[in-house]
Amino acid sequence: MAQTTSATTTPPIIIDLGKIGKKKVRQFKEGRGEIAAEVQQILNETRANLGADAAGKELVPIVLVYKQKKRGGRGGKKLGLPFPF
Repeated sequence: MAQTTSATTTPPIIIDLGKIGKKKVRQFKEGRGEIAAEVQQILNETRANLGADAAGKELVPIVLVYKQKKRGGRGGKKLGLPFPF
């Protein structure tokens, strides 16, 4: 049997930081830099917006860093022939 909880859940907060360079990502992993400060600021704003609901709760940020895959170059179909052909 699955357990149900009566506690209300808050939806996750999704933040789009836009394009970020390698240097800023590295600094964020180390816990410093512009991105770390921005995430901390957003957490503080979220705590302020939650008000009394945030008392005794720990907000855990989940930050995803992704890289968009580049599209293929030539546009032609690959023949699938072995290399030494």
